[in-house]
Amino acid sequence: MFLDGLEELDRKIVELLIQNARMTYSEIGQQVGISRVAAKMHVRALEQKGIIEEYTTIINPQKISGAVSCYFEIETTPDMLKRAAEELRRNDTVTQIYRVTGKSKLHVHAVASSHEEMERFICETIDRLPGVLECACNMIFSRVKDIKGLRL
Repeated sequence: MFLDGLEELDRKIVELLIQNARMTYSEIGQQVGISRVAAKMHVRALEQKGIIEEYTTIINPQKISGAVSCYFEIETTPDMLKRAAEELRRNDTVTQIYRVTGKSKLHVHAVASSHEEMERFICETIDRLPGVLECACNMIFSRVKDIKGLRL
């Protein structure tokens, strides 16, 4: 569905990398019927087009002792939205920021090493953001489902 805009060969390569981003070019080539060099060229082209953005290691904060993970729904005045988003973007506790529709204009995910660190983040960062009209915080107790990347 999402990959319909790609040529069939590139779609197959992307599907393989979604399943295992650590595949070698040789393994990719073998699975799709092209050489290692051709597989590398296709992957590099997908990266250059921005279709493949990054390869990363994903850490589950709930598996680390004491880690606290929260989502914040933040509504700001229109003139302060970009400034608030920029201040949040520079903070290392913040892992994701989305601009969304509806009453909350920013959806923010933050991970702290302890309840005390999360409280400091709220008091020193969230509470001091410019133009905030409303902020709701939801603490994450456990991960039920979390799909990384594109669903096929």
